[in-house]
Amino acid sequence: MAGRSRLPLVSVALLVFSVVVILLLAVPVQDVQQAPGFMYGIVLDAGSSHTALFIYRWPADKQNGTGVVTQHAECHVKGNGISSYAGQKGEAGKSLVECLDQAVRDIPKDKHQLTPVYLGATAGMRLLNKSNPQLSDQILKEVGDKIKSYPFKFKGATILSGQDEGAYGWVTVNYLLENFIKYGFVGRWMSPGRTTVGALDLGGASTQITFATQELVEEKRNSMKMLLYGQTYSLYTHSFLCYGINQVYMRMLAHVVKSQGYMQSVTNPCYPADVNSTLKMDDVFGSPCTEEHKPKPYNPDATLTVKGSGNYQQCEENMSNLFSFKDCPYSQCSFNGIFQPNITGNFMAFSTFFYVHSFLQKLTGKPVNSPQQLQEATQTACSMTLSQMSSLVPDMSRYMKNYCTASVFMKTLMLKGYAFDNSTFPQISFQKKAGDTSVGWALGYMLTLSNLLPAERGSLRKALTPGVWGTLIFLFALLLAAALGFLLYQALSKRKDDDEGAI
Repeated sequence: MAGRSRLPLVSVALLVFSVVVILLLAVPVQDVQQAPGFMYGIVLDAGSSHTALFIYRWPADKQNGTGVVTQHAECHVKGNGISSYAGQKGEAGKSLVECLDQAVRDIPKDKHQLTPVYLGATAGMRLLNKSNPQLSDQILKEVGDKIKSYPFKFKGATILSGQDEGAYGWVTVNYLLENFIKYGFVGRWMSPGRTTVGALDLGGASTQITFATQELVEEKRNSMKMLLYGQTYSLYTHSFLCYGINQVYMRMLAHVVKSQGYMQSVTNPCYPADVNSTLKMDDVFGSPCTEEHKPKPYNPDATLTVKGSGNYQQCEENMSNLFSFKDCPYSQCSFNGIFQPNITGNFMAFSTFFYVHSFLQKLTGKPVNSPQQLQEATQTACSMTLSQMSSLVPDMSRYMKNYCTASVFMKTLMLKGYAFDNSTFPQISFQKKAGDTSVGWALGYMLTLSNLLPAERGSLRKALTPGVWGTLIFLFALLLAAALGFLLYQALSKRKDDDEGAI
């Protein structure tokens, strides 16, 4: 009897052990001898008004696109954008030193030689390259030489096209929202089946709109296809040069000065009524975006007095002169004769869009989630004096005199230009960050250039970490011990019963 009871016990134990071994062998495992650590990448976003350095990191064994790239640190360069150093030899490179030094401290020393560094220049350098290609080439060489003096892997300094800037911003937004792939509770990367989100970016010298569309894009220059994780995305993207916020300020002043006969003292209806500032003519006409309004003869050092009147209606009328809604060579246009398909889906608005939207909500104490609310908030901002606005939103006082201009521009661009309406405007989310990562084109740029976004789906199964692996071994061992204990108890109980029956 005892021999027969031990036979099923051994058989069951061997079966359980075999199942455990098969399960463990089926699970992909990392090298448990040493944790792989992290890899790092650096992107310098050389914008028109300033430069920002972003450090990203990802697990060292996940370099083939598993959606694990996160922002490690960031540093904002003091001073203006690199294009502002045109003609100042060496200054553009020097401006980056403080942030590059921080990157040396923030990234482990043994990873320095493996860390790629990319510098992407945007609309400020596009404008400089348009007006003086030699100066823009000189600046790119200077910043490149400075980066090369650091122990990183320099990958180049280039000027991004407006189309690329828009597309990389779209990649960043959807990557951070996990719209491409998502890590599921079953331990696998999977396609979440979500629709993508459009990207709205407002920089210092240009603004971009990018979104996926199934409609025919009539202008091929605004069409882009991206193959990510085995899925093709058809994008509409356009960048409006000279429609960045700083260029809008200059263009608005240039229009006001011209319309008032180039007088030495002019009234700007977009400035608060208690503003009285003195500028040089070069502060208004020293940009390729205002070249057409430059007076003749022109003295860049001549002074100009600008007084505010805080008149919303007049500000709106002057702003409309910066847009053209008349001629359209396509079936439909946004403005300036640029084709745009119908707005569809959700959008994320970032960069200056976020700051203007945030200001309006703080100023009014109300949400700005509809066209009507945007118009009412803009009217409120334009009716207030500088001192009134400063008392309500003291933390934004540095740019206070420009917020009426910025608000009217955003309203005109979004509602009249891009044609957001009562049904589509509420689908815009105004964001500065997604989690701990700043929203912008920089992350999408690094992901694409570093091949961290695969075109094909590949294997979307994620390997287990050593910690999880150890936990599974412990749980399976515990299960095995419990099963053996139970079977032993059953066998002993049966033997006892048989012995009692024999008596």
